[in-house]
Amino acid sequence: MASIFLHKKRKKRLEGGHPWVFKTEVERMEGETEPGSVVHIYNHAGQYAATGYWNPASQIVVRVVSYEPIEEMTQTFFAERFRRCLDQRERFLPGARSYRLVYGEADFLPGLIVDRFEDVLVVQILTLGMDRVRDDIISALAEVVKPAGIYERSDVSVRELEGMQQRTGLLYGECPQHVRITENGLLLDIDIMQGQKTGYFFDQRENRAAIAPLMQGWGKRSGIALQDMPAEDGSGGMVRIPVNASGKPVTFPWWDGATVLECFSHTGSFTLNACKYGAKKVTCLDISEHAVESARNNVALNGFDDRVEFVVADAFEYLREQVRALDQRSERAQAGKKKVDTSQPLTAKSQTWDVVILDPPAFAKTRSAVEGACRGYKDINLHGMKLVNEGGYLVTASCSYHMKPELFLETIHAAAADAKKILRLIEFRGAGKDHPRILGVDEGHYLKFAIFEVRSK
Repeated sequence: MASIFLHKKRKKRLEGGHPWVFKTEVERMEGETEPGSVVHIYNHAGQYAATGYWNPASQIVVRVVSYEPIEEMTQTFFAERFRRCLDQRERFLPGARSYRLVYGEADFLPGLIVDRFEDVLVVQILTLGMDRVRDDIISALAEVVKPAGIYERSDVSVRELEGMQQRTGLLYGECPQHVRITENGLLLDIDIMQGQKTGYFFDQRENRAAIAPLMQGWGKRSGIALQDMPAEDGSGGMVRIPVNASGKPVTFPWWDGATVLECFSHTGSFTLNACKYGAKKVTCLDISEHAVESARNNVALNGFDDRVEFVVADAFEYLREQVRALDQRSERAQAGKKKVDTSQPLTAKSQTWDVVILDPPAFAKTRSAVEGACRGYKDINLHGMKLVNEGGYLVTASCSYHMKPELFLETIHAAAADAKKILRLIEFRGAGKDHPRILGVDEGHYLKFAIFEVRSK
């Protein structure tokens, strides 16, 4: 069996639990083996450190799979690992049947992603080492999880860096294109064949539920308050009902709910949670017609049709247009104090919301893209917070690993300064419990999620 020996003067990342060995860290290799095969890793003094699989075509030349010597990754090896993954999810997500079952390096299975959608599994095999043992992986998943079907979504460019082609297709059993799942008590139909990545983003599960406190308590802004009124049944008793400023009862059931804008909606998951927790009206926006249609179906599935409007548009342009119209309205309001041309009609209608939610795709997929990503995050957050009603909330996220948490907050702070807003950070979160993180592996700390209260200076 081949062995890798590491340089003496390298950084001791491997000893700190990091599962990657880069080409520049390798002093020599003893023995011969095929790319993708398992090798033992030794430090410069010849002490055993770990076992991983080797691919000389990748900059990450070895990925660690065990800290005890193993000869190969077999079906038995994978079955034992999958049982650990299943136990961990059942402990922290009791009763759930849809989640990320295997999260690559964080589950000691680098290069492998498995998402569970009820009785269907969707796998991504990202590396040559995992691709060589795909039959063992599928057999072990069938043994441990007993799914109705397993579908592959290895249609990602990172496979090409490993010298492989992208792949999709049925691997086991039967898989429908759309699978109905339950998350946070809500129903969603997930397109596992044409949806983004594996079809759904489980990492925001807990974050979606975290918006619950933002969704109610807004009726008083419209002059609505609960009052004791005589019961209409003639019993002489009193009932507490919402009453407007004119003293008339309010019959609209969501009178106390927030108005919400969700940008980059994908399947509409934040929209669904907003409605569940009492939102009055939600604008659900995505640039993809396929995504908006998916969101529309999910909204209908949960009976929220009457509270949601759908917009197919570029979020950047939509936010800018709303802000431009808001500025025009503000200028018109100052017509009595300064000279303003009111002869021209307003170019667009403007709208503001109690809560604005921004959950964009990754803007920085490489370190060199960070500067441009900062401009993108600043732009959407600046315009987004301008459209939040005074005392409302900006809910914003970044899934760009290269956008570090400190830089993300600094970028939003800079946007707030330009927008003349003061932000109060209410909550700052990462990915959910089915996306564990190994301490010292910063690459796993990719998701930033923040809730800010927005105030004007």
